[in-house]
Amino acid sequence: MRRKLLLSLGFLFAFVALHAQDITMTGGKMTLRDAFELIERQSGKHIAYNEGVLNVSAKITTPDKTLSLENALNEILRQVDAGFTIDDDLIVIKKNEKKKVYTYTGQVLDEQAMPVPGVYVYLENTTYGTVTDDNGSFQIEAARGTGLKFNSLGFKEKTVKLGTQSELTVTLEADNMFLNDAVVIGYGSIKRKDLTTAVSVVSTKDLNTRPVISAGTALQGKAAGVQVIQPSGMPGSAISIRVRGATSVQASNEPLYVVDGIPTDDISNIAADDIASLQVLKDASSSAIYGARAANGVVLITTKRGDAGKVELKFNSFLGFSKLGRKIDALNTEEYKELMKELASKTVTVPTIPDEETRYTDWTDVLFGTGVNQNYQLSISNGNDKLRYHVSAGHTSDKGIVNKAYFQRTNFRANVDSDMFKWLTTSFSVGYSHNQGRSVYESRSSLRAGSILSAINTPPFMQIWSPTDPTIYDEDAYGSRILNPMAANAADMTYQSDRLQGALSLDFKPFEGLHYKITYSMDLNDSRDDYYLDPHSTSDGRSTKGRVSESVSKNSEWMLDNIVTYDHQFAQKHNLSLLAGSSLQRAQWRGSSIAGYDLPESYPNIHSVSVANQLDEDAIWGSSSAWALASFLGRANYNFDDRYLLSANIRFDGSSRFAPGHRWGCFPSLSAAWRISNEGFMEQSRDVVDDLKIRAGYGLTGNQGGIGNYAYLASMKGHKVPPTADNSYPSLAITPNSASNPELTWEKTTQYNIGLDLSLFDSRIMFTTDWYYKKTDDLLLTVSLPDNVNLPGGITRNDGQMENKGAEFVLSTQNLTGDFKWNTDFNLSFNKNKLLKLGLNKVYHYAEMYTTGESAIILKEGLPLGSFYGYKSLGVNVDTGDIDYEDISKNGSIGPEDRTIIGCAQPKFIYGITNDFSWKGLTLSIFFQGSYGNEIFNASRIDTEGMVDFKNQSKTVLNRWKRPGMITDVPRSGNVENIHNSSRFVEDGSYLRLKTLTLSYSLPASLLRKTALSGLQVFVTGQNLLTFTKYTGYDPEVGASTQDSTGLTYGLDNGRYPSPAMYSFGLNITF
Repeated sequence: MRRKLLLSLGFLFAFVALHAQDITMTGGKMTLRDAFELIERQSGKHIAYNEGVLNVSAKITTPDKTLSLENALNEILRQVDAGFTIDDDLIVIKKNEKKKVYTYTGQVLDEQAMPVPGVYVYLENTTYGTVTDDNGSFQIEAARGTGLKFNSLGFKEKTVKLGTQSELTVTLEADNMFLNDAVVIGYGSIKRKDLTTAVSVVSTKDLNTRPVISAGTALQGKAAGVQVIQPSGMPGSAISIRVRGATSVQASNEPLYVVDGIPTDDISNIAADDIASLQVLKDASSSAIYGARAANGVVLITTKRGDAGKVELKFNSFLGFSKLGRKIDALNTEEYKELMKELASKTVTVPTIPDEETRYTDWTDVLFGTGVNQNYQLSISNGNDKLRYHVSAGHTSDKGIVNKAYFQRTNFRANVDSDMFKWLTTSFSVGYSHNQGRSVYESRSSLRAGSILSAINTPPFMQIWSPTDPTIYDEDAYGSRILNPMAANAADMTYQSDRLQGALSLDFKPFEGLHYKITYSMDLNDSRDDYYLDPHSTSDGRSTKGRVSESVSKNSEWMLDNIVTYDHQFAQKHNLSLLAGSSLQRAQWRGSSIAGYDLPESYPNIHSVSVANQLDEDAIWGSSSAWALASFLGRANYNFDDRYLLSANIRFDGSSRFAPGHRWGCFPSLSAAWRISNEGFMEQSRDVVDDLKIRAGYGLTGNQGGIGNYAYLASMKGHKVPPTADNSYPSLAITPNSASNPELTWEKTTQYNIGLDLSLFDSRIMFTTDWYYKKTDDLLLTVSLPDNVNLPGGITRNDGQMENKGAEFVLSTQNLTGDFKWNTDFNLSFNKNKLLKLGLNKVYHYAEMYTTGESAIILKEGLPLGSFYGYKSLGVNVDTGDIDYEDISKNGSIGPEDRTIIGCAQPKFIYGITNDFSWKGLTLSIFFQGSYGNEIFNASRIDTEGMVDFKNQSKTVLNRWKRPGMITDVPRSGNVENIHNSSRFVEDGSYLRLKTLTLSYSLPASLLRKTALSGLQVFVTGQNLLTFTKYTGYDPEVGASTQDSTGLTYGLDNGRYPSPAMYSFGLNITF
């Protein structure tokens, strides 16, 4: 019902907006007087003219179509050489003065006397014009005394009055656009040079030449203090973003996303081509205006909208091919047989392989193939002084390098803005996306159907299909059982979602400087997950006669914002901007799941629970929950003489997730800046220093993520009780699960920031640095309680403190200008994380390894998140071939008491550097991105180098210890003591990666002038082409990221889907 209402409102608004002030012409001949009467009836305006000057009985031709009022008047009056002006409800018609037209030619140059191509040259107050060619030359016809305007990106607009001189040389002055660019901030925008807070502005100019499928990857390596990593290379997988480190343990560490002013937790539905601007609010003084959800920073995304007087039809596309970037070789059949014989001599239960067994399968080549990536986006935008729109649609397809994995997205977006009256602007936005895909098992042992590790662990003589029955997978390793990679991926795990977002806003302007904007938005998301394992092809399927499950969920959110802003300048030097408002948000989620087994083999194409003969009672559930957030906010910005700037924000948030009496939080911030470059004593330096500003800020933000909607309440747990002799009917038992906490409240992060902005030589050198300190209090944690309390769910508490401190540096330079251009952007970020305090429990252990049963991650006071825990390896004993571990306890033996900190996943710094080279229409872009100082717990090696059972191993074990005195770093086979969680498996995860290399060519305007095209660009892009690292796993970037939105399992690689190398070819066309 809500969806229908939203769509109805949207279409109604769009219809009204599109047809407001439109004139429907009937086509054919009529008198000018009849045409005026037609326009008066449809527009409601009066037309005034002088009948002694204008012949209203003259016949004119009208087109058979609907035009805007202005275009209809232009179409009519051009036939009688007349013009018009509109003043409210009065249209005044005047006869044009006869002027002789002359031909003017000329050349446009920059300040270095270099030709400027692509300059828009047009007659003042008209849309008649031309564009300069590659030599900056132009030709245009105009009357003397007419103003000729020159407009080009990066230069100040210039107007030249035409006279008797027919050959012109026009020099354009460079415009310091960087400093005057509008930067989107919370509930508004501000000039970049007037920022008092830490905000990263990410360029979107290259998004149409990069194979960007997830909008968040546009941030990678482009913003200081923002760590963006792909946790998995699987198609459709979410990205991981950390702004200035992790601020929470159990609550989410992902930033808040705000798309066109609407907060959201997910941007997977947004096509990169739809993004107009991208900003990151990093410090609390900039993000505190979003209060309760801004502790991890805020990513602001503005989508494209239409421009007045500019019709543009665009088609952007690319086709890409991907492959495994790095191969880990496994033992061949002879090497594997030798290892099995060696293990058999040590009484380890392993298969006996006949000497005549020579079959060989390279399982890496079987599992990993060539992926195909496709993206097609079509958009159209147009507008006039009353109405502007931008409509886009597209389809994205990503077939992964693992055969069954794929992701597809179909998207649609429409943004419409209408200046219906001088005092009212209405805006409507709607976005729809349909996502679907199929995933495979990753991040798990090969003995638990982990297909990535199975490519190494499957014995090399095994085949895809059983030699005795080609309808079932080969799982027999001469008496031992393992799922080969294809069998591990036999189950179909598919997902799909439909998401509809819409917003309607009314912006009232009762008088100059005052705006009242009301916005209502909705976000509806329906998702479905299906699982199907056939009853025949695998032993798992045969044991249950197949299995099927269906899970569905519906999430709906609505939000109502009321924002009042007032801008005023007084006494010339004082500028004041005020904002006040409220926000109300409510969300509701419903979900259910059902599963069954014992499927009929006679209907293999029916993947539905409806054909299951038995239901899995333990896998049937249903649930629903809701939460609400009420907010009041305010902001004041003051600017004195463009030298002293002050900004203050405050927000009050009330969340239903917390206990009564603790639901409301106050989140203030204060920031100030001093523009030193505008002081009198800097007068002599202004030829060099464009802008020099120091900033300082303080703010408090909150976090409510990561906990349940009713975490402050006690919960109960139900389980089924089977029939007994005393009770012949099944029943349901209810037992306590978790304790209540009537004092549960916000997780709060306090942040201090100081920064410096410097611009030199007309912005040819730009430098920014920020230094910050963040402290999080009242960490939200679910604390385990003693067993005798009988509350297995524990209690959710505010139970700790954490800090992050660091520095950021950004340098942008225009190294060469002119015909050949070379620009460089470099950013470098340092962050140090530490857990300061824990409450009830002082130590937590996470990430238990399946093979060893030991936890790899420790959470403890004084340590950073992502601290690895285990034994410290001293290397391989040359006499015994076993790993020697350090006796930390000094008790003469090795035991659990000797486990210690063996590494940390936190990087010392992250960085990115982009070099853009361009000559005429040819552009080469080289983007490197990297991380230094982080370590990775390569848990995959426990299974690929353990040598304790029948699983195949990597070729690394060819260097295993075999005799006394042998020096090696690979221990002997057959000893489970050698695979403890230890520093043996901790590796340097630092890397430098050639993330993208793009070569593009844009055809010159002179070649397109006689076609319907205004732009044509072709490009080729390579992604993940080179990686410099000491890490021995598939991918250091994947291995260095977290598995979830928290910081608990940071830095583990236990068989994740690697990020592939990709080669893409693209075409962008503009009409």
